[in-house]
Amino acid sequence: MAHIVPFKAVRPSKKHLQYFSSKSYKNYTEEELQNTLAKNPLSFLSIIHLKKHLSDSMTKAERYMLVKNKYEDFKATNVLIKDETPAFYIYETVQGDGHLFCGIIAGASVKDYNTNVIKKHEATITKREKTFKSYLKAVRFNAAPILLTFPDDSIIEKGIQNAKENAREIQSWDTENESHKIWCIDHMMDVDFIQTAFKKIPSLYIADGHHRSASSALLAAEIDEDCSNHKDAAYTHFLSYLIPEKQLKIYDYNRLIKNLNGLTSEEFLEKVKLTFEVKKKGHQPYISSKKHEISMYLAGRFYSLSLRKSKQEIGTAISQLDTYILQTKLLEPILGITNIRTDKRISYVHGKDSMNQIKTAIDSGNQAVGFGLFPIQIQELKAIADSKAVMPPKSTYIYPKLRSGNTIYEF
Repeated sequence: MAHIVPFKAVRPSKKHLQYFSSKSYKNYTEEELQNTLAKNPLSFLSIIHLKKHLSDSMTKAERYMLVKNKYEDFKATNVLIKDETPAFYIYETVQGDGHLFCGIIAGASVKDYNTNVIKKHEATITKREKTFKSYLKAVRFNAAPILLTFPDDSIIEKGIQNAKENAREIQSWDTENESHKIWCIDHMMDVDFIQTAFKKIPSLYIADGHHRSASSALLAAEIDEDCSNHKDAAYTHFLSYLIPEKQLKIYDYNRLIKNLNGLTSEEFLEKVKLTFEVKKKGHQPYISSKKHEISMYLAGRFYSLSLRKSKQEIGTAISQLDTYILQTKLLEPILGITNIRTDKRISYVHGKDSMNQIKTAIDSGNQAVGFGLFPIQIQELKAIADSKAVMPPKSTYIYPKLRSGNTIYEF
């Protein structure tokens, strides 16, 4: 069963609401970052982006303390306010195309994470876990929710809709072709109903935020090895946004390769044909239309690739992933790309226009070959997580992409 808890959120006051929250730091170009900071000096980015105050001699601990101090300044001047009563928060986002995301912001359980009630599908990097754990330990707040998904459940859906009727809408704003609303659920009857409904959910699945959740678990273990001495303490939970799996959007995550590992286009294509059935698809962008069909753009022409039956593996959920097939049957043996996290010859493209982007990059001579993959489905993701396996890196690009700073979790 899944355990979630209400909490007292720290959030932007109405005066600062429209421009306080931010995208993930890595999603800004340097120019966008500087423009945003100049226009919105009281944004969340101003808390975490402190380059002008830093010197090379400062330790990480000292840098983290600057973040903590800036955060406390924002609270002291009422840029940020803290709710007086523990609550769940309904967060609703409507994209420009009309797609709705509506779920619960809550504290998810570190114990559930450790016992695999909260299931993972990605491997994490120990160094990144430890770095973010140290950051959390210093600043004692979390502003970026972990995206969790759960099987569609009519009782939870009903509970959310009923809670809205009793709730107060505390935030409403627009950003980048999306509208956002947050309701505060602090009526005890509604809180109890939602909490009880989630206890009947056998598993939650991490959709985005594997490193951040792992870091929260590391910190909890450092404070209290099994989280039993202070089971209700804030550090035994972490900030999460929970949405039903029918709302989750998983996009294709496509590959661009800078060179052909010393092969000519003709030599490369002949090697590919030994493992894949190759069909010409013309000069216009071709998008993979089904699982196990990989689109490829090479030397001005699109192709579809399907793994030959003699090369197919049977059995594991991992072996059925197109990202695994592409990596183990082509990128590694033909192009010599053994580590897609670190190899500088590979880059990634996602989104509706990604095959056009791939074509443009290759036609310009900056890249040599590109691959388009059919999006991984939620049932594939769950099968990987249920089997305690991990997907190849860069297998999924998942929406919603959550902004930081809307509801901050202190511990």
